[in-house]
Amino acid sequence: MEPHGLKIGFIGLGNVGGKLAGSLLRNGTNLMVRDLDENVARPFLEQGAKWADSPKQMAETCDVTITCLPSPAASAAVLEAEDGVIAGLAPGKIWAEMSTTDEAEVLRLGEKVRAVGADPVDCPVSGGCHRAATGNISIFAGCERSVFERMLPVLTTMGRRILHTGSLGSASVLKVVTNYLATANLVTVCEALATSKAAGMDLNTTFEAIRISSGNSFVHETESQVILNGSRDINFTMDLVSKDIGLFQAVADRASVPLEINPMLIDIFKEGEERFGSREFSPNIVRRIEEPCGLDLRAPGFPAQMVDDEPEEPGYEVIPAGRPSI
Repeated sequence: MEPHGLKIGFIGLGNVGGKLAGSLLRNGTNLMVRDLDENVARPFLEQGAKWADSPKQMAETCDVTITCLPSPAASAAVLEAEDGVIAGLAPGKIWAEMSTTDEAEVLRLGEKVRAVGADPVDCPVSGGCHRAATGNISIFAGCERSVFERMLPVLTTMGRRILHTGSLGSASVLKVVTNYLATANLVTVCEALATSKAAGMDLNTTFEAIRISSGNSFVHETESQVILNGSRDINFTMDLVSKDIGLFQAVADRASVPLEINPMLIDIFKEGEERFGSREFSPNIVRRIEEPCGLDLRAPGFPAQMVDDEPEEPGYEVIPAGRPSI
């Protein structure tokens, strides 16, 4: 018996989506899946998931249809096609957008979902692929409170800390805010490591000095390790960084906020894509400073990939202190 009593459909079994769908399946969910590459779905089918021949069929069959796709354009195509998700939705059903997407686009699609009587929610994740794999990732959810309460048992199956951010679109805004901060931190960590090495500091000691200091961060504790290992593998690529900080820029532009740092980050990653390739791992942005300076920023004792060493725990709702009811 599925733990939340709902039939869940999941479209997009990539780096993040596959891990989220894996958490649903691992915890007994009645799961239907779809991906452009049916071979990617095979392990899920072998573990009991069902295959959807079209997004429409999935939406007709399932109580909740989740999309986790690489771009707003991909989500729009999956929803709005003749055999797309919207064509299969009906009153009482939910469309959950777990992609990192544009607030304006999720609101546009949300209106189309509401027009057929279903409910939309944007619920992007944050915390890295290694936490998505263990069900310990954080999830933001933007929707009406009644929809959030229906979705909460599903979200707590995929993640640990679940935050109701407000109305539809609010989760997408906060997601790109956090990704902007992570990107800024990645670039400054790269500069800090390179400067330390060039100044004659031992990199293992440098890592610990940052880790136990006011300069520490989630990005340092994760991405600095794969930078120092040399793999630079966090299952996230430069083109995705460019997409996310571009979405953050769009939010700021709509709000008439004159940003200074983000336009520089956009230029840095544009150059990174041109030099190293759009599908290069994002921590390899360090090569922009590592190579001209003739530095080797590798050090012994660091992992090639991040692994979440915390056990999977039941998810729960995070209640912001001092916030009025929403």
